[in-house]
Amino acid sequence: MRSLRAAVPPLLVVLGSSALFADQVMLKNGDRLTGSIVKSDKCPIKTESEGEVTVGKCLVIKTEFEGEVTVQWEAIQELKSEQQLHVGLADGKTVVGPVTTSDGKLEVATKSAGTVEAPKESVLVMRNDAEQAAWEKTQHPGLLEGWNGGLDLGFGLTRGNSQTKNLAVAFKATRTGLRDKLTLYEGTIYATNDAPGAVPSTTANANKGGIRYDRDFTPRVFGFVNTDFMTDALQDLNLRSVFGGGLGYHLIKRERTTLDLLGGANYTRENYVPFTRNFAAAQVGDEFMQKVGKSTVITQNLYFFPDLTNTPGEYRTNFNFGTVTKMTKWLGWQNNFGDIFVTNPPPGRRQNDIVFTTGLNLAFTH
Repeated sequence: MRSLRAAVPPLLVVLGSSALFADQVMLKNGDRLTGSIVKSDKCPIKTESEGEVTVGKCLVIKTEFEGEVTVQWEAIQELKSEQQLHVGLADGKTVVGPVTTSDGKLEVATKSAGTVEAPKESVLVMRNDAEQAAWEKTQHPGLLEGWNGGLDLGFGLTRGNSQTKNLAVAFKATRTGLRDKLTLYEGTIYATNDAPGAVPSTTANANKGGIRYDRDFTPRVFGFVNTDFMTDALQDLNLRSVFGGGLGYHLIKRERTTLDLLGGANYTRENYVPFTRNFAAAQVGDEFMQKVGKSTVITQNLYFFPDLTNTPGEYRTNFNFGTVTKMTKWLGWQNNFGDIFVTNPPPGRRQNDIVFTTGLNLAFTH
């Protein structure tokens, strides 16, 4: 019995130490959570009255018995961490150290700068060491990591009084890093009229593709280099090759809305059936993205390429407008309208090529 009594005090110390040295979160309703703070970041929040989902901020804490618990940031009265946390502030700074709250402020006990105070509302993100390491890895992905994109498919077939078939395929993949972005894209549309004696029997045969690399110099200004290729059998275009680059400006850069303005120059080589021409051209344009509701994304871009070498007043424009509406996490419905205008095509060929496609969108993430 004496040995048991002697063991009780150290046992109580051991059991109490888990609470003594754990992170603690006190909520405004009086509840207290004890465990290990994982992170605080943006999260979807559903309002009880209207049932709408909005983007807010939440904190995730891993408890011993309940597992990971997520609470809204606004519901937190006080918090205290024994572990060091990486705290990202609205002014762009990141401070690292144990965190406590005092009078509506966060105090971070850093090793190099002492205690750093910041208003609670200025905290954008907060991560433990493991979450910070995982986040940093996503900002510097390997060449085969961090890709997001989709594959668009559309097919039509008629038989009977008309005998036609058409196929539209488009692919786009984007790899986004901390300060750079790599984009690959390709699109094909092919259509035929199979009725006996139909002229022309091929009614569409166009292919386009390219690569673009963006690099941010500041939060607003970025540079880009790009290469684009296109063929169009019905315009007698064997191959158009474009190699260019320039500067861009993030005019709007929000989670649901982006608008970039671009300007630069390129070298263009156009190989048509009757002739080949090479020239330098300027390139200016815009790229717009808007998320509508929970599942629809609208994109628009317009590029203007005035010829700087040959006849004054010659130019080419590219316009695209598209929507994707998700039905599931990986399946959606896409619509895309495109118009390519050339002021000086080969004789007998039209200046405009207008394409509208619709069909399935298969999204992927790697």
